[in-house]
Amino acid sequence: MSIAPRDLARTTFLVLVIGGLIAAALWIVKPFLPALVWAAMIVIATWPLLIGLERRLWRRRWIAVIVMTLALLLAFVVPLSLAIAAAVANAGEIAAWIKSLAGLSLPQPPHWVQTLPIAGESIATAWRDLAAAGWPELAKRVTPYADVALRWLASEVGEAGLVVAQLFLTVLLSAILYADGEAAAARLRRFGSRLAGARGDAAVGLAGKAVRAVALGVVVTAIVQSLAGGLGLLVAGIPFAGVLTALMFVLAVAQIGVVPVLACAVAWLYWSDATVAATALLVWTVIVGTLDNVLRPILIRQSADLPLLLIFAGVIGGLIGFGLIGIFVGPVVLAVAYTLLEDWMNDAAA
Repeated sequence: MSIAPRDLARTTFLVLVIGGLIAAALWIVKPFLPALVWAAMIVIATWPLLIGLERRLWRRRWIAVIVMTLALLLAFVVPLSLAIAAAVANAGEIAAWIKSLAGLSLPQPPHWVQTLPIAGESIATAWRDLAAAGWPELAKRVTPYADVALRWLASEVGEAGLVVAQLFLTVLLSAILYADGEAAAARLRRFGSRLAGARGDAAVGLAGKAVRAVALGVVVTAIVQSLAGGLGLLVAGIPFAGVLTALMFVLAVAQIGVVPVLACAVAWLYWSDATVAATALLVWTVIVGTLDNVLRPILIRQSADLPLLLIFAGVIGGLIGFGLIGIFVGPVVLAVAYTLLEDWMNDAAA
């Protein structure tokens, strides 16, 4: 059946008007979108904690919301403020330590380096070359990588004031979602049902499960590993253990792991002739490095019955494509797409 020209024009203009309204609305809320997405991820991941807290606080939702909001403030704002204060207070010491690096000399490689399988001889040769060239050659080789890392860090972090404002806005939006979470979830489910029927409603529920699986399997594992690694650094006497612990957490979330930082600390201890501490930290590195192989699958399976490879691919791809928030967005997109594809193939087979 053909559409009358008048009806076709009316439909076209209606689509354009709706698309313009959606684009204008997104443009208006664009400054708030990062904080809103973070708040939604936090609330979805911690919603069982809120419900359990509400049961223990005489079924008073507002008391539970206050407690959770204060916990978020303590978890995000206080550590950031302490980190900034520590950086300002120790700026002179950090600068002096960086200047002292110029006077260091790289010793000759230990004998065991050369005996390593496959790459031992190559590592020992490169080590001897750097030791012979001295600190200027080492700094020359490291500088390009350091510049790239600093530029990336500056682009991701931005101004400290903007970061603090985003954190406060995230906490505020989280408190609002905590107070009215059921209504927001019901709206999302109605939207999913209106869009794709029962599958749309199931996709919304699956997205929540994927977020909770990432929060438990990736973030909690990263927290446990970084804290365990930081404890090992502190006991071994490694300087700037707090900063290195934060770095290990970021690397663990990015699925790189805490082993690179711990391995560098072990090498530094061997270089400083602290053989006992280095050996103990090496054993602790092996233990901490294998924690994720046991802890992460258990935590992910508790929240969502999804393939582990799908979760890992979503975390890494989302981190590369969308930044830090991508560790949640990537698994959600892949989980929903994977489930819808499976349902479609099963329907075709039936």
